[in-house]
Parts: sequence; structure tokens; C-alpha cells
Amino acid sequence: MGGFTYPVLTIITFFPLVGVLVLLFVDKESKDLLRWVAFVTTVAEFILSIPLYFKFHLGTYHFQFVEKIPWIKILGANYHLGIDGITLFLVLLTTFLTMLSILASWSIQKHIKEYMISFLLLETTMIGVFCALDMLLFYLFWEAMLVPMYLLIGVWGGPRRVYAAIKFFLYTMAGSVLMLVSIIFLYYHHYRVAGELTFSLAKLLSTPVSPSLAPWLFLAFALAFAIKVPMFPFHTWLPDAHVEAPTAGSVILAGVLLKMGTYGFMRFCMPFFPHAALRFSNLFLILAIISIIYGALVALVQDDMKKLVAYTSVSHLGLVMLGMFALTLQGVSGGLLQMVNHGISTGALFLLVGMAYDRRHTRLIKDYGGIAKVMPIYSAFFLIATFSSIGLPGLNGFVGEFLALVGTFKAYPIYGALGATTSVLSACYMLWLVKRVFFHEITVKENLSLKDLGLREVVICLMFSIPMFWIGIYPKPVLQRMEPSVAHFIAQIKGDTAVAMEHNPEIKGKISLAASVVEERKVEVRP
Repeated sequence: MGGFTYPVLTIITFFPLVGVLVLLFVDKESKDLLRWVAFVTTVAEFILSIPLYFKFHLGTYHFQFVEKIPWIKILGANYHLGIDGITLFLVLLTTFLTMLSILASWSIQKHIKEYMISFLLLETTMIGVFCALDMLLFYLFWEAMLVPMYLLIGVWGGPRRVYAAIKFFLYTMAGSVLMLVSIIFLYYHHYRVAGELTFSLAKLLSTPVSPSLAPWLFLAFALAFAIKVPMFPFHTWLPDAHVEAPTAGSVILAGVLLKMGTYGFMRFCMPFFPHAALRFSNLFLILAIISIIYGALVALVQDDMKKLVAYTSVSHLGLVMLGMFALTLQGVSGGLLQMVNHGISTGALFLLVGMAYDRRHTRLIKDYGGIAKVMPIYSAFFLIATFSSIGLPGLNGFVGEFLALVGTFKAYPIYGALGATTSVLSACYMLWLVKRVFFHEITVKENLSLKDLGLREVVICLMFSIPMFWIGIYPKPVLQRMEPSVAHFIAQIKGDTAVAMEHNPEIKGKISLAASVVEERKVEVRP
């Protein structure tokens, strides 16, 4: 399904490798040429991804732009790509943030060729994770993504970059091993039940698992994705990775890589084991509340701007998980939208902190103060990103946050009330940061000579501001494309046929596929 006669997802996934190939033949001393080749590649990549939005069919949860060809026949693995309403905006977010991250990387001075190659390789693996519909293909992209991110932190990061890179790698690998074991189990379990070797997501989903084993498999998947989110108490790798990563690395880490965790819950963990998801929903709701409050309180006491923004991710992604496990249309839609919103607002904040660091070579809040007087344009964009992050009405953060909280209130009023503290706490830590950095008198003489944003930096900030206002003022086109897939996701977990049919006109009057799958799963199957 889709309006293209050519393999659009393959082109989008692997086009960054064209840039890598070109970079290999560029002399490493031609620094400007290296930067421009990488930037033009990411601009072309973003342009190639835009038609996905306009050609995307509304009113259906089915995967679109699907490509499927045999890959490793002896294993039953296929090269299988496709996107739905859940992944459409995650792909667009990835191409958008990568483009702006490369544009923000002009300050990188060492090993520029290797840096740009690592970034383009990372873009390919991230898009592959979101598009893969074959579990083996998904896992390969998931693991391959670690290598360029490890290099970005370990080579171009701060003083403790090697420690942060190793910690990031080990945490993610620990969860990935358990996920691999679960994938292999599902693979052979499907063979025993259906007599077919396949890694197909759809076919593995259709094969029920024994109620005695499902909780363990669910927890194995959940651990891998909870580490990536990261949820409390698996979050400790995140502040180190963010603080030590180069600015653009922090943008991608917060904007895209963390979303792979929440995406994993929606695409694999919960649909594979719906009864286990319902059984453990209270546990994850509680962990989400702890993440929201704990992340906000720790952010409140930080003296480093970058570390403060890093801890806000723990809090904001807790809200995403809260809406997701509420399992209401508003809650899941809000959580999914907030995944996109967080990538935009937090990505902008990391870039703005990086711009200040490039000028003063310090991220300590006490080293600033009163800089709104000498950097008015910078201050205006920082305020826009701040208001987006705290969910001010009229900006994108409000829409996702409001829907997630409304959906949670609908199902779990107490959890909804506790989750609403995010609105107050986020305003506390962000507005206090703004007050200390931008207002009062300038007491540090180095701040008197700070230069305001240049043209390149203004372009970056404007590009971030456009989706903040667009989604905040008119979110309908985004939610329209998400809701059928969200309704299908809820139907997979809860077997709610009415919800699925209400948001999928094509199946009105029929028994939804989602409900059929859930009914099959009610039959106890012994492996």
C-alpha cells in the first residue's frame, strides 16, 4: 500500500551511505568540503522523506510503502520494510534532526571526515530500526546503531568520553542480549506451532505463546527497551552519555535513540504479549510516575545546563510511558505525539546549550547571568524552546502532554494526577534555569563580549521553531495519521474491536484483524 512505484523506504534508509561513499574520496584536509558533502546528503535525505507524509493513506492501520524480498532463505528471513502511523513521524523526525545536527557540527575540528561518516552511518541504522518488519533485520539495525553512536561519544565527546561511551554501550548490550534470546524463542516457537521458519513480525505476532512463558519473554523485551527509554532505575547511563557527547550527538541521542525504547514497547513488547502487558501495566505506570517526578527533581538541582536538560528527558519520556500504558486512545496518541515533540524541543535545547558552550567553553549555570542583554536573538529562541518543553499552550509540547494526561486520567485518575505534576515541575526547573542564565545583571566580564547568533545558527533555530508552532497550533494532520495505528495497537492489547473499527473506516462491519489476533491469543498454547 502506498503511492510510489519505486522502493522509497530502501532509498531513504540507505541514501546516507551515498554520502559516506563520496566522503571516502574527499581529502581529510578539505574540511569545508567534508562538512558540505555531509550536509547536502542529509538535506537530500530529508527532502526524500517528505513525500511519505503527503502520500500516506489516512484511515488505515496497515503498513504502507511495503517492500519485501527474500533475504536469507535458509533462515526464513526477508528484507521487509514498511511504515504505519506509529513510525511515519519517527522517520521524519530522524531525517529532520540529522540534517540540523550536521549543520550544527561546524564547530567540530578534529577527524571531521570520520565524524561525518559516523553520523551518516548512524542515520541509516536509525531509519532501519523504524522501518524493519522482519525481526532479524530489526535486530541487526538495532545493534549496528551502537557502533557509530559509541564512536561519536568516545572520540568527539568531553573529558570523560570513553567512560560514558563504554557505559552507554554496555547498558544497551545487556538489554539487547535478552531481547535476542526472546526473538530466537519466538522464531522457533512459531516453527513448532506453524511449521514455518520466519522472522516476519506479522507472523510471529499471530502465534500465541504459553501464558506461563509470556511474562518472562515480555520482561526480557521490556528490559531492553526500558534501558533505551530510559526508565527509572535503568537511566544512569543517560546523563553521562549526554554530558560527554558532542552537541549534535546529544541531539540525536535525545531526539531519536531514546524513542527507540518507547517505539519498541509499542511495536514489539506489548503486542507480542498482550496479557502480560495488561498484567504488568501497574508496574510500568508506577515506574513512569517515578521517572517523571525523579527526573524533574534531579534536574532541579543541577548546576550544569547540559546535565539539567539530560535529566528532563527521564521526566518527559516517563510521561510518554504513562500515556502508553494507560491504553486509551488519547493516552497512547499523546504519548506517541510527545515522542516527536520531545525530539524537537529537547533537541533544540541541546543545540542552544551547545551554542553557548562554543562561545564560553563552560556549561555551568553560575558562569552565565544577564546574557539576554548581549544575546537577545539567542535568548528569544531559548525561551521558545523552553516554553515548548514545559508545554505552554500554542506550542507542540502542550498538545502531547495534554492528551497523555487526559488519557491517563480517563483510565487511572490517581496516576493521572501524579503525572500532572510534570507540568509544575518542568516549569520550575526550566524557568529557574532561564532566570539564572538570561536575567539580572552581568557579573562575569567574559559575558559582556558574547556574540549573538550568526546566520547559520539562526537558520537552525528557525527550523526547530516551525514544527513547535505548527504542531502546537494545528496538530490535526499529525494526529490523523497516527490514530488508526494507535487504535489498532490498543485493540491488539485489549481486544477492543469497537475502538479499532471507529478509527478504521475500511473495516467497519467486519471483525477487525486486531481483535482476531487477540482472540487467538486467548487459547493457551503449550510450547
